[in-house]
Amino acid sequence: MTKENNPLMRVENLSKHFKIKEGQILKAVDDASFDIYRGETVGLVGESGCGKSTTGRCLVKLEQPTKGEVYFEDKEIYKHKYHKEYLQQQSQNIAEINPEQAKLDYTKDVQMIFQNPYSSLNPRMTVKDIVGEGIRLHHKNIKNKELEERIEYLLKDVGLSKDHISRFPHEFSGGQRQRIGIARALSVDPKFIVCDEPISALDVSVQAQVINMLKKIQKERDLTYLFIAHDLSVVKYISDKVVVMYLGNIVEKADSEDLYKNPMHPYTQALLSSIPIANPKIAKSRKRIVLEGELSSPINPKEQCRFADRCKHVMPICKENKPPLITYEENHEVACHLYKK
Repeated sequence: MTKENNPLMRVENLSKHFKIKEGQILKAVDDASFDIYRGETVGLVGESGCGKSTTGRCLVKLEQPTKGEVYFEDKEIYKHKYHKEYLQQQSQNIAEINPEQAKLDYTKDVQMIFQNPYSSLNPRMTVKDIVGEGIRLHHKNIKNKELEERIEYLLKDVGLSKDHISRFPHEFSGGQRQRIGIARALSVDPKFIVCDEPISALDVSVQAQVINMLKKIQKERDLTYLFIAHDLSVVKYISDKVVVMYLGNIVEKADSEDLYKNPMHPYTQALLSSIPIANPKIAKSRKRIVLEGELSSPINPKEQCRFADRCKHVMPICKENKPPLITYEENHEVACHLYKK
């Protein structure tokens, strides 16, 4: 894949902290930085509760970051300002930009497919209302006939029939509901989609169908994905790059093929060792890494390696300093004191 000079989505030092009570701060996402280029899929992986979904929700503006910056097409989305490099190239005036229009444009370009297809669809709305809501918002003068034609086309694109247009969510299976959610995300012709564990709530029999459909749609529509998941075998299949997160911190970033061949961080190595292998001979010879020790709390965490209490390679420095994310090899970054610049 040929990369453009600038990423489509740039995340710089993103943090999302929640105040639990006086003096207690839960650091769900802490100082996360990564780039996503047009047309690629970046997999965001880690255990439940590591901050993956919170990161995705910040990107689609469902959560307001505590600090950090998010740029989409060189526009800073939370302050509705253009990146200074972009302004220099385009000679535009920040004062000329309409914040409300910028917000509306962003919600059109960036969409989300939610994890739970049972709770993400309004049970009182028909498929026509669910999928057509965004179309009406961005095309206020659209005629009802044209709206229905668009919805029928979208339903066909996700493997459903035009006969489903007047039905309610409770009349569908989990896999069908998720297809409706995908059609809703596609309805406004987005450029970027956050896929928040889109197959984790589905039967195994339909997971592969949905994944293959997402890949097909991506190719046809030139889409860019942030694919959030805990199933590493799925991430390997769909992702161009992988970002590994542990307790709100990014611990490793690399091209997908490189990360699976050469995992560097002890946490990544443990995650990959847990992937089931169909070949019994290989599976028997492979040693699974079992993590021991207590899982650190994300509430008021110490300024140390978050993985230190479970790492078999722990050193004194791990308890004293938080390791920075460094580029150890080309296109491979790791945050671990085992590696030095």
